[in-house]
Amino acid sequence: MNAKFVSRSPVDGTSLWDGKATSSEEINAIMAKSARASRHWRAISASDRIEMVRRYAKELEADRTGFSDLITREVGKLHWDAHAEVGAAIAKVELSILAFEQRRNEQRLADGPDASVERRIRYHPLGVTLVLGPFNFPLHLPGGQIIPALLAGNTVVFKPSDQATALGHRMMEAWERVGLPDGVLQMITGGVDAAVTAIDSPHVGGVFLTGSRAAGQSIHRQLAGRVDVLLALELGGNNPIVIHQDAPPRETASLVSFSSFVSSGQRCTCARRAIFVRGDSTQSQIDALVEITRNLRSGMPGDNPPPHLGPLISPSAAASLRRTYDELMQLGCEAVIPFEVDARAENLVRPAIVDGSKLDSEALCHLGEMEWFGPLLVIHRVDGFETALAAAANTPYGLAAALLGGSKDMFESFVQEVGAGVVNWNGPTTGAAGALPFGGLGDSGNHRPAGFFAIDFCGDPVASLERASPAPTDPWSVVK
Repeated sequence: MNAKFVSRSPVDGTSLWDGKATSSEEINAIMAKSARASRHWRAISASDRIEMVRRYAKELEADRTGFSDLITREVGKLHWDAHAEVGAAIAKVELSILAFEQRRNEQRLADGPDASVERRIRYHPLGVTLVLGPFNFPLHLPGGQIIPALLAGNTVVFKPSDQATALGHRMMEAWERVGLPDGVLQMITGGVDAAVTAIDSPHVGGVFLTGSRAAGQSIHRQLAGRVDVLLALELGGNNPIVIHQDAPPRETASLVSFSSFVSSGQRCTCARRAIFVRGDSTQSQIDALVEITRNLRSGMPGDNPPPHLGPLISPSAAASLRRTYDELMQLGCEAVIPFEVDARAENLVRPAIVDGSKLDSEALCHLGEMEWFGPLLVIHRVDGFETALAAAANTPYGLAAALLGGSKDMFESFVQEVGAGVVNWNGPTTGAAGALPFGGLGDSGNHRPAGFFAIDFCGDPVASLERASPAPTDPWSVVK
């Protein structure tokens, strides 16, 4: 029986999608249809697949405002943020094509030891790929997996976040206008149950998730023993930003606050811990951060003047963040800017800062284990850069990290020791480039970086030694 669910706007509570989840029977039929379509799709030339993907970029461009407005309405992103996401989704097409041509094109290797033997590398698609999308970048992040999967010759079954189902449908309408063959790209709707059913399908060849550590671990357990299914996980983090004593206070405050609170802290790369190396300017750095944070406006899209932070995805997300704040206080943190919900809405949370400088080693280890998603930052003062580096690395996660100030040699040590997949110097933790890999170490991923490298997990290399006729020498002649 199909379960009913509704996708409601975090801005005004209106229903943007009201329907039934895809049933288990329907999911099984969709996966089987995708498997049937895969043989035809992988036989289509790479140039034809590229052309279809480019048509999708044109569809996004033609409906740029419609997509941007829906992102704002369904997940609460401020207008500038939603507009930027649509731009990134469009740019992802040409970047994915470039990655495909550079990293996954067939190759012929010259200058082998035997001139009569041609050495070739081909790439075999996985077959049916399942893309499980997040709510925080509901257009850009799924596209960053769907597009490479299609280019590589895979068929795709897409399940958007149940909090971004309307946006998922709009994406599918754009793809339908592209003219993909029947069954190449399909969508299922629902929550965790729908994902579990699809993952259990014997037809699935790859599962790509953007989500929390708990979700990634659950899928990893579900696929235990299924070595034929490739799993690519893009998970969360407990991201540190280290501030050296020579970093200028005002610039530091801007970068730390943006790292922590952009998109209301609902980016997996947002900073969760700011670690200050004690020095003559440390208090000035912290004072400037507190001042800037107090002056950040929380509000709804369309407010005038425009807010810096919009709503969280739901009241339950705000309640979860409040529980995290309470847990931090119980650990021994001290409030610098207390947790506060705006009177206008339960999910409109103002940015909060707590000080963890007095936590003992056990509490700091516990802090490093925590994962949260919202505008909440822990600051921490330490003596010396080496201590700061050890504190930054004191987490099982390893998605993003940044160093503000310091020297080139310090940054090189930071890159080597912090244990993160995205490591920036004198920029925000949220800074990422489409032409670079994007993925985490430790509990933030499973060695399958996305971004420019997403094409790598969309197929398997196949090696061939090829001769025009059987080998003229007896291979057994090597036996003496």
